[in-house]
Amino acid sequence: MIVQYISKIATPIVVFVLFSLVCLQLNSAYANPKVLMETSKGDITIELYEKEAPKTVKNFLSYVSEGFFNDLIFHRVIKNFMIQGGGFDTEMRQKDPKAPIKNEARRGLGNKRGTLAMARTNIIDSATAQFFINLVNNDSLNHKNDTHAGFGYAVFGEVVKGMDVVDSIARVKTGTFNGFRDVPKEPIIIKRMSIIE
Repeated sequence: MIVQYISKIATPIVVFVLFSLVCLQLNSAYANPKVLMETSKGDITIELYEKEAPKTVKNFLSYVSEGFFNDLIFHRVIKNFMIQGGGFDTEMRQKDPKAPIKNEARRGLGNKRGTLAMARTNIIDSATAQFFINLVNNDSLNHKNDTHAGFGYAVFGEVVKGMDVVDSIARVKTGTFNGFRDVPKEPIIIKRMSIIE
């Protein structure tokens, strides 16, 4: 009788534990990739939204894995707007990127504070390696329509750790350098980026 009672209690517990383990495995299998960005101002951890912006994330991760961003700078810093990097070295020489990618701005992610988005020209599908981190909610950068002005900027990730570092970068003094405006007077270097998950 005691054995039957223990069996009745134990079976649901075992089933629950096994179900929980399966769920944990599934969660880890579908976890978003994370990238560690080591800068001269401190470390920033970024979670990438692979499901929502698959082409953009694939593109960004290819640059990370190849070491493309290493020793580049945040070359454009505008208070209460965004910080931009991923294209220039300390002498404001542009590094040659790969071919442009499809703009995924219409996929529904908004340019809210702490999110990463792809920089581009007036051409909708012109984003390559340059990205920016939103310092505030920049709703004006979200997708509105299919014109070059209204298409928006594709969000593909978010800072999950190190927003204080982002804010410290946003406070640096800027000026004009080699014909470029809003360039930090003291270079903010992206020492290294690496995939950590």
